[in-house]
Amino acid sequence: MELSVTVIDLNNQLECYRVMGKTVGFVPTMGALHEGHAELVKRSVLDNDVTVVSVFVNPTQFNNQDDLKLYPRSPEKDYALLKNLGVDIVFAPSVEEIYPEPDMRVFDFGNLDKVLEGEFRPGHFNGVAQVVSKLFNFVNPDRAYFGEKDFQQLAIVREMVKQLKFPIETIGVQIVREENGLAMSSRNQRLTDVDRENASSIYRTLIKSLSITGENSPREIEKYVIDEINNISKLHVEYFSIVDGNSLKRISSWNDSDNIVGCIAVFCGEVRLIDNIRYK
Repeated sequence: MELSVTVIDLNNQLECYRVMGKTVGFVPTMGALHEGHAELVKRSVLDNDVTVVSVFVNPTQFNNQDDLKLYPRSPEKDYALLKNLGVDIVFAPSVEEIYPEPDMRVFDFGNLDKVLEGEFRPGHFNGVAQVVSKLFNFVNPDRAYFGEKDFQQLAIVREMVKQLKFPIETIGVQIVREENGLAMSSRNQRLTDVDRENASSIYRTLIKSLSITGENSPREIEKYVIDEINNISKLHVEYFSIVDGNSLKRISSWNDSDNIVGCIAVFCGEVRLIDNIRYK
């Protein structure tokens, strides 16, 4: 496994594979890797001749600077995991390498970045689009892999790929969960054992909501989920919306779409967790 910290080194390493006509898979991460990331990497290794993983905590997608400072970092542990998974190249640049000058681009994603996470984290998805587009230009992969836990992010990246005409297949990989159902996240490292048990109620409540959709409207299900989770110690729902999985517009009837997803953000103490569940 090669470790590159500059774009020049990365390009030199990739050129060796490109001249041989090798396919390249890419997994962008912010490090603090867990089994969810491992599934993305395994999929890339299976699908492609070469796998590149970036490890970069992108400052432009944090609208809360305290959150940026607290974001967990474990580079040596990450590199060991990636080597064991068969990764060919790890790209771990500095902020200065990615942003030698401020990125002033502003993307227009219509409704996609105005709702859900976009409503509560203004500017977040513009930062995501800035860094992912840069990384796509650097790596020029055939395929890129993203976790479906960040459902809205995947929708944004796919729209960005369409707008910028990247010849890249964007692949979503199913959510990986801890034994208690909690969606795996780097932020879970900040949870105590008690917090983890409380936070596991998020998924349990979402699953339970599936069984009562027949006699309840989407809005009634939203209220049910929010009330149930807010009644659990240290949990506070920031939003729960049942939306069309393509447009991310909130629906009022189960007949409004044939692709319906419930997206949620919950504070467990100071730690913000997101999850989602598919209704159909």
